[in-house]
Amino acid sequence: MTLELKRPRGRSGGRTTRRALRSVHDITMLPGLNRRLPLCEVMTGTQIEQIDAASMDILETVGVQFRDPIALEDWKRAGARVEGELVFLDRGLVRELIATIPSDFTYHARDPQKNVRLGGPHSIFVPMTGAPYLRDLDDVRRNPTLADLGMFHKLSHMMPALHSSAHHIVEPYDHPISQRHLRITYSSMKHSDKTFMGMTTSPKNAEDVLDMCAILFGAEFMETHPVTTGNCNGNSPLVWDETMLGAMRAFCRRNQPVLCSPFVLGGANTPASVPATVAQLNAEALSALAYTQVIRKGCPAIYGHYLSTVSMKSGAPMAGTPEISLMNFMIGQMARFYGVPWRTSNTLGGAKTFDAQAGYESATTLSAVMHAGANYIWHSAGWNEAGMHCSVAKFVVDAEQCAMAYRMAEGPKWGDFDTALAAVPDVGPGGHYLGHPHTQDNFQTAFFMPELLDNSAIGQWQAEGSTEITERALTYARKLLEAYEEPRLDAGINDALLDYIARREREIPAADALNQEH
Repeated sequence: MTLELKRPRGRSGGRTTRRALRSVHDITMLPGLNRRLPLCEVMTGTQIEQIDAASMDILETVGVQFRDPIALEDWKRAGARVEGELVFLDRGLVRELIATIPSDFTYHARDPQKNVRLGGPHSIFVPMTGAPYLRDLDDVRRNPTLADLGMFHKLSHMMPALHSSAHHIVEPYDHPISQRHLRITYSSMKHSDKTFMGMTTSPKNAEDVLDMCAILFGAEFMETHPVTTGNCNGNSPLVWDETMLGAMRAFCRRNQPVLCSPFVLGGANTPASVPATVAQLNAEALSALAYTQVIRKGCPAIYGHYLSTVSMKSGAPMAGTPEISLMNFMIGQMARFYGVPWRTSNTLGGAKTFDAQAGYESATTLSAVMHAGANYIWHSAGWNEAGMHCSVAKFVVDAEQCAMAYRMAEGPKWGDFDTALAAVPDVGPGGHYLGHPHTQDNFQTAFFMPELLDNSAIGQWQAEGSTEITERALTYARKLLEAYEEPRLDAGINDALLDYIARREREIPAADALNQEH
């Protein structure tokens, strides 16, 4: 396979640039997606109100456990009824609070040309995170290192449909857990100039991430400009813990958005019912979204979730099931009902290798996510084995699938309709369009031509070595990495980041535990 590249803007002369200019494959990031597809809405207005009423009943009568003394005091001051660790939220208070969440905002990247808008019809694709293993460039499943994480950040930088470098796509086991967040954040910042995520593994870690963001962007700039994203997972059913709430406060106080994400295993930590699961999840998300506004009124926040159903055969989480698609459609409707952006998970799979199961599960989820109208489309590349590993081969194919979904979601392009239609009488009955000037002018843009899906005749495929998708993808990934050029980071900022990391690594004892104290 031939990989030919176009360089991003701002490159000057030299052999590498001249080689790139001979290319046809553009690695320049696509703008944030402005969706034009009709939404799939499976609930009537009455059913939306039914879910809302059920969720508000849960908040008022069952309550949500906030296992954090600071949050409990915050809720008391906000006027909620607090009994021990249980917080009972009046629906009027919840509606008043979530009304102050911005309906959309813009993420600001290190390269301003890669800023992306989020909310309403505006969506972004974000790679997977959190894998304790990877399938590497030789398709070997093993523990990752910091260099492996950097490899994924480089691939994120070069895949046009990925709008973020995320954070710990894989866990770097060659660094102590207590200090790992520092190197993860630096890798996100250094190897890509797209937006990125920030670690929320402890409140102290979150503060470190935000301090590093202040070095990169400026503390005053962050007061009015979102530059990173934190994710705060709830413990379903109906619990928010001290670690997540402390990290949430760190992000909200700096006016940086957080994903308020109940962690749903349908049938295990929610009722064995799609509508009832959505009602519980909605209550959990609303309680966290409301708390962001108690922390800082007007700060950006995102209605989040992680959705899975549980196999009653094994107890393992499943991906790509019909119920997950239905819940995505319903959650999209609820988020729009409240006027807040929302996050979902994409291209999920439980397969152990990059096989047909991985493709089916991922494609099912991707299609549902696009038609559900999700905004922050996380886990969009690499996820397999229920998130236990990130596959290099799947990463680049998933990213291309996102580019195809992006093209679909743009809707039909009508700009050349009249000139294209004029070719019909030119060709006439029984002719062909291959040599027509309109075809010659437009063949590269009229129809998406994937790099990684082979559509050649079987004879040609056999003559070229009968390579299957995993081998093609790994070859492609290697060539991308060979051609990678690091986006320049200001030397003074780079030195300041490294100085900060060195100081914090002196202050935080190296340990195989999260840093909660230093």
